Amino acid sequence: MSNDHLIALALADTMLARDAKLDTLIEAANWAFDATLPWVPAMCAGLLERTGDHFHHFSRHELAETILTLLGRCADDNEDDEDEAEDENEDESIDEDFTEFPWIKLPPIRRYCTELPLRPEPPAWLAALALPDIPTVGDLARWLYTNPTEIGWFADQWRVASEPPTRLQHYHYRWVEKRSGGRRLIEIPKERLREMQQKILRQILDRVPAHAAAHGFQRGRSCVTHATLHSGQRVVIRMDLKDFFPSIPATRLKALFAKLGYSETVAAILARLCVNRTPAGALRELPWAERQPFRTPHLPQGSPCSPALANLCAYRLDIRLDTLAQALGATYSRYADDLVFSGGHELERASDRFHVQVAAIALEEGFRVNTRKTRVMRAGVRQQVTGIVINRHPNIARNEFDNLKAALTNCARHGPQSQNRHGRQNYRDYLGGKVAYATMVNPARGAKLQRLYDAIAWQPD
Repeated sequence: MSNDHLIALALADTMLARDAKLDTLIEAANWAFDATLPWVPAMCAGLLERTGDHFHHFSRHELAETILTLLGRCADDNEDDEDEAEDENEDESIDEDFTEFPWIKLPPIRRYCTELPLRPEPPAWLAALALPDIPTVGDLARWLYTNPTEIGWFADQWRVASEPPTRLQHYHYRWVEKRSGGRRLIEIPKERLREMQQKILRQILDRVPAHAAAHGFQRGRSCVTHATLHSGQRVVIRMDLKDFFPSIPATRLKALFAKLGYSETVAAILARLCVNRTPAGALRELPWAERQPFRTPHLPQGSPCSPALANLCAYRLDIRLDTLAQALGATYSRYADDLVFSGGHELERASDRFHVQVAAIALEEGFRVNTRKTRVMRAGVRQQVTGIVINRHPNIARNEFDNLKAALTNCARHGPQSQNRHGRQNYRDYLGGKVAYATMVNPARGAKLQRLYDAIAWQPD
């Protein structure tokens, strides 16, 4: 970082702690330099012109860059007015380097501001959320029942992830089988970090609404509500986002928390509390080409915060895809990484190029579509969304219903152990969960299965 940039940062800190008025900013700059410099008024006027009513919404780094840019422009203005200044016998003590293009030679900072930046009034939508007031890292530490040193440790602020997982890591790692094939890495935070993440979820993230198209991880919504939106349609297009959670980096989360009104430092710590860098030892079962998203700070699948953060980070994606669908008279919804569009003749005619448009929008928003999982399902074939058949109305697949019905019938006739071929310890709960899911999807069919389940003679626990 250059000396000019460091000076501009210190100047930005001083100005952000003052009111966004021309005379106040001029006074702040002169105070920082401990001198009255003739180019300061033009620079301050330029800052206000560029920032408008949003001066205090700019970060110190953004303001510093603007200052440096303006100083280059001020140098040109100074050259144009040099002759007039000499004629008027104004102060001739200006540094000769001031007139050199493109940068003014900045004098050193004599006084450093230690005050916190002024916080602008939040917009109406943000004030309505009533989020916790956390102005500093110290306040954040107290809010999470810890201290600034510990919170830096939990945020992995300084440490580099060790190659094998160790006891000092904040996560446990487990591989689970995917229903569609392959394996998925689950990153589970340890108890203390999980408590912090749960508080961030309950008191911050749960108060921020996701887009109406998001059905995953939302109260009152489920895979059934997601699938029901698309039942009875002429064509259904299903697409999948690749590495949905790992593709969301810490920088994106920091921007999200900053948008929610938190300072740059607090937003950075909140973001780092919610991300993880997976050690190489936990990635041995993953092909080399697929490891990179996990080796950088990313949103871990297994954290209580991750579903809500993923939905909020996909807000712009949902807006754009919903608008695209509406332009074709179609319906759009998203369940985690599962994108579904449904509609009539217009969507069917555009289906050959539609998936390309969706992939391009997803890429612009920081996501990637797994093109191998794209499915275009017309009315003549089984239309299935999140495992639910939706050709006429939501239903479980016929073979799944028949298999479950047969298992329940045999349990009633020959006893539950005759069907527990995989040796499940909680076979009663396992079957009960299957019946409850079928009832949620199709209450009429579920009632039939429930009667069979109730007729089973279960052994007392």
